[in-house]
Amino acid sequence: MAYTDAQRRQHIMEIQRYLYAISLFNNRIPQVIPDGSYGGDTALAVRAFQREYGLPETGNTDPATWNRIVRVYRSYLDAAPAPYNVFPSAVYVSKSGDKGQLVYIIQAMLNDIGGKYDNAPCVDICGSFDALTEEAVRAFQQRSGLPQTGKVDSPTWNMLVRCCEHIDSTLPT
Repeated sequence: MAYTDAQRRQHIMEIQRYLYAISLFNNRIPQVIPDGSYGGDTALAVRAFQREYGLPETGNTDPATWNRIVRVYRSYLDAAPAPYNVFPSAVYVSKSGDKGQLVYIIQAMLNDIGGKYDNAPCVDICGSFDALTEEAVRAFQQRSGLPQTGKVDSPTWNMLVRCCEHIDSTLPT
């Protein structure tokens, strides 16, 4: 059976996706945008991969290079979960009016606690630090013996995290 242009583009796209993913873990591999075309960016990424992993630097994806790329890609996926540090710094404060991923996580933690304890309010998980989120933070701070600012600083964040970890450790497995 003949190797069609569509199959060739599909294989190039596959190797580009692997290389792109590997570049997220290893900054010595240049990012290549998967487009199905084996151009200069792809050859550059392949050469960098070959150099990094002790293969002959040809820029071509021979069977040895292909197999090593797949093994490296899978090794990253099969690794232990990576920690996700979302709180920006010890001096950062999240407050009313803030929006984004950090606020989603704060709201999810407040809801986790609110689902376990009757005296803890739940909030909408909307990614916007609104008045209800501020109230829930204040209530959490009061129950935790923290200053009741309604803002999430490092001590409040740490207490939220520990509370959620405690909840998770008490759930049946």
